[in-house]
Amino acid sequence: MCGIAGFNFNIDTKKVQKSLFHRGPDAQSAWSDNNFYLIHTRLAIVDIAHGEQPFEYGEYVIVFNGEIYNHLELRKTLREFVFHTKSDTETLLYLYIKYKEKLFSKLDGMFAFAIYNKKTKQLFLARDRAGKKPLYIYQKGQNFAFASEINTLKFLPLSINGDDINLFLSTGFCESGFNEISEFPAGHYGYFQKKLHTQRYFDILEYYKESKITSFEQSLSLVDEALEQSVKSRLLSSDVEVGAFLSGGIDSSLIVAKASKYKELQTFTVRFRDGIDESALASLVAKKYNTKHHIIDIEFDVKENIEHILQSYGRPFFDSSAVASYFVSKEARKYVKVVLNGDGADELFGGYRRYVPLANRFDSIAKYFSFLLPYLKPKNRSKLMFLERLIRLSNKDGIEWYNTLLNNLFVDRYSFSSKKITQLNNFIESIPLNSFEKLLYVDFEKNLGGLLMKIDIATMQNSLEGRSPFLSKYFLELAPRIPYKIKGLRTKYILRHLAKSYLPQELINAPKRGFEVPLTKWVEQDLKEMIFDYLAKGFYKNFIDERFVQDIMENKTTISQEQRAKILYLLFSLEIWYENSLS
Repeated sequence: MCGIAGFNFNIDTKKVQKSLFHRGPDAQSAWSDNNFYLIHTRLAIVDIAHGEQPFEYGEYVIVFNGEIYNHLELRKTLREFVFHTKSDTETLLYLYIKYKEKLFSKLDGMFAFAIYNKKTKQLFLARDRAGKKPLYIYQKGQNFAFASEINTLKFLPLSINGDDINLFLSTGFCESGFNEISEFPAGHYGYFQKKLHTQRYFDILEYYKESKITSFEQSLSLVDEALEQSVKSRLLSSDVEVGAFLSGGIDSSLIVAKASKYKELQTFTVRFRDGIDESALASLVAKKYNTKHHIIDIEFDVKENIEHILQSYGRPFFDSSAVASYFVSKEARKYVKVVLNGDGADELFGGYRRYVPLANRFDSIAKYFSFLLPYLKPKNRSKLMFLERLIRLSNKDGIEWYNTLLNNLFVDRYSFSSKKITQLNNFIESIPLNSFEKLLYVDFEKNLGGLLMKIDIATMQNSLEGRSPFLSKYFLELAPRIPYKIKGLRTKYILRHLAKSYLPQELINAPKRGFEVPLTKWVEQDLKEMIFDYLAKGFYKNFIDERFVQDIMENKTTISQEQRAKILYLLFSLEIWYENSLS
């Protein structure tokens, strides 16, 4: 796990290395050729003694962030090469030399890498299927650069992208907030020589189009095998100790159950003041599998830390659980350098409550009850709120349909427009799947990226590597073909069924809980003064009516307190980003 960067113009390499130091505190190095620079900061996980980068072979030079879990197996196809290290970096470079763009079908891993050809002056870039490892591109005139983090590129000339800000306010998604910085898309590779040309090599939609596995027993067996293979490879392909985050949920608990077959495991559960406490459920799993279990009590001053945490993302960032993720990672790093987590299971196997009405086709019935809307005025989370949201959903399509399902922030309250919003709307409307699978697909394509960025920054700010077995090559190709995701009101049905073979009964039917923080309390108490001070600066006024926001601030609307807190936090995160955006 590392930080990488590259530039086709003269730069201060020390400055770049410093910006990526937290991603790679074990070693920092740079390579240059005729004003082309490759920079690497290393968190040593595999082949600690000899895994330095940039790595050169003939006319090729590679910088690589991530892990290829099956690289030792793939070496068997590369007998024409003489290996000098045990690192997956060397394996990856030789795979590219031999197979070029065909290498991706072979890889199980998380990665963002760049390979420079000294002879042709051509740069090859690629990113893993799900976007586990970040990669950002800077382009202005003839100047081109890439980096693992947006903040690494912020010393370059930048300008605000209003289209991107409107998309952020509408959906919570944002690419970078700058005209000059874009996100290299997941599941793509590209060549740069004067201009960047990208090509998609993986689209999970193709697997949704394949025939479903109709046998429940076969589906269960295949999921079990994929989990075994994915956990084993992520556990054993490390030269340092690997731990695991263990919540009270079935995803992380299944991972711990599988991992404990191969190694004595350190597991980590956190208890947050004012947050949900799942330590009792987690302890049942830890006891069953005899792990070295740590229950970490975390108390933090959110006001003291919130600015630093939000600034570390480099772009407007809306997910308030990033605060909790940062502190969990900070504590876990005191014990291990690598942790397993359950990321991706919800998006692949239907773990969110929003999937239930679509899987049961409640949305197709709800539209007949539209006449009830004027009478439904719920203030807080309740069955009435669910019903109101479902009726509204049944009359929407495109981006409004998705926003209603995802966060319901401004739907029917305020309208935003931009080229990026139109593009996202057209993308959603063009998906040739039923509404349930369409939601799964859009979540994977659009929402999962933000969740993975949250964890990447939270862990790497603390020099900790996170590995996600549910995002393996095997799960990404299998899960879309499994139809047993929702049964009645029960989410992740097939994983819950699998859990019967491995986990205590108390966990199996426990409701889904996110990594929740007391956001309403923060907005109304802990952060109220800070939020109001930031909003007084008024960058948001370029995109949204001031009176509308003032009414929300003064509690003069009919929206619930939960939604009010989300909207104010969204605007707060935008203001923090803007204040630090062009520094």
